[in-house]
Amino acid sequence: MAAFGKFTDNELTFLLKDGDHAAFEEIFKRYNKLLFLYAFKKLQDRELAKDLVQDVFTWLWDNHRDYNIKTTLCGYLYKTVLNKVFDIFKHNEIISKYVDSGAYYINIDNAQTDYLIREKDIALLVDQEIATMPPRMREIFELKHKQFYTTKDIAGQLEISEHTVSTQLKRALKHLRIRLGTYVYLLFIINSLIK
Repeated sequence: MAAFGKFTDNELTFLLKDGDHAAFEEIFKRYNKLLFLYAFKKLQDRELAKDLVQDVFTWLWDNHRDYNIKTTLCGYLYKTVLNKVFDIFKHNEIISKYVDSGAYYINIDNAQTDYLIREKDIALLVDQEIATMPPRMREIFELKHKQFYTTKDIAGQLEISEHTVSTQLKRALKHLRIRLGTYVYLLFIINSLIK
């Protein structure tokens, strides 16, 4: 069985077009939470955002043989969600507010834009999960990953052992991996190392 988590978006798109359901499931796992956050930010309605994203994935599977992606998979999915959001706004006669302000425009065909949207959504998702950690674990995690303290400095500041700090950091990373899924967790780790 192939390890679909290691496949690129382009490889998954190719497999999906051939009807590979496992590739579709990987795309779903990779983008479901991110697309939900994106839709929720636009709609401010959790159930509506959830239904909208579900519709996008249902359409994607039902039409996998017929569609032709001319941009990145990420860009395609975000643009599809955005179009569905506009359909909702149009239906509710709110679209004129967004058209007049120009707030709706986004160049999804630009790979850098895709990355920036994804990075922003991942950061929001990570912050939400960090907020759910027990207070001490969250404090240690934030000192390490937001203020860039060493394990020794954290232990000294909080008057606890370095072993306790290390244990709490391991538990915090495990918490994120479980709650975010492997793909989003790995993107978070990579972004942390780059910064």
